[in-house]
Amino acid sequence: MRNFLYRLMMGRYGSDRLNKHLLILSIVLTIANVFVKSVIIYVFVYILLLYVLFRMLSKNINKRYQENQRYEQSIAPILKRVSVIKKSSKDKGHKYYICPTCKQIVRVPKGKGRIDIRCPRCSTVFEKRT
Repeated sequence: MRNFLYRLMMGRYGSDRLNKHLLILSIVLTIANVFVKSVIIYVFVYILLLYVLFRMLSKNINKRYQENQRYEQSIAPILKRVSVIKKSSKDKGHKYYICPTCKQIVRVPKGKGRIDIRCPRCSTVFEKRT
């Protein structure tokens, strides 16, 4: 069985972050459909699962890789914001901001009032309240 699966997946794309997020979305929609009981959600979940299966078994690796790169670029700002929120919640002595020019995360001490923050990467100065 192991050799069969190994030979089946040889030369195929496999899994990536887009596939994982689509699977999580389908699980969440399935759980929501238990309460709502909508045929539209049910069909949408199966379409998502078929698309994940198609991407995973695809032999056009370059195209699937490009799809994943576009997805990664589209969610990068969201992941950056989540990272800043996580860091801020863990570090009680500092606040974290994102530079408006180069998107670098900048750490500043809390409790200093309104201060001018200079980005270490691009030297842009922006004013924030700490």
